[in-house]
Amino acid sequence: MTGRVVALARCQVKRGPMELLNEASISVDKGVAGDPRGHKKGRQVTLLAREAWEAACTDLGKPLDWTTRRANVLVEGIDLACSKHRQLRIGSVDFTVAMQMQPCFLMDEFESGLKAALKPDWRGGACCSVRSAGIIRVGDPVIFAD
Repeated sequence: MTGRVVALARCQVKRGPMELLNEASISVDKGVAGDPRGHKKGRQVTLLAREAWEAACTDLGKPLDWTTRRANVLVEGIDLACSKHRQLRIGSVDFTVAMQMQPCFLMDEFESGLKAALKPDWRGGACCSVRSAGIIRVGDPVIFAD
């Protein structure tokens, strides 16, 4: 199964606005360059599947911009559900899926009911550790390497 990167984003300050990017520099130590959340082990880069996000929005009965989820990478054509410990390659950068990205209370601050809509089937996305540094771009292929 091969997917692709649909969009990239980062926030430069905690709880700050999300900034859309055409490309992102990814480091082993800090995840997405300029995003202060990337220093946490196992949560350096966060992924969100477009199809899962749209399913959550359908449950809510309204479309929401994907950046509401505050993830770094929006992908399509690849299922993140139950992918813990799997190896993933985006462009030339290698990742390990560390865990499911659990929706927090902030989701309901943005939209009532969003936290619950993101809980099933890893709809909230995946947290990844960076195994190799590089640059990822909108349009890059996304594949499970294992």
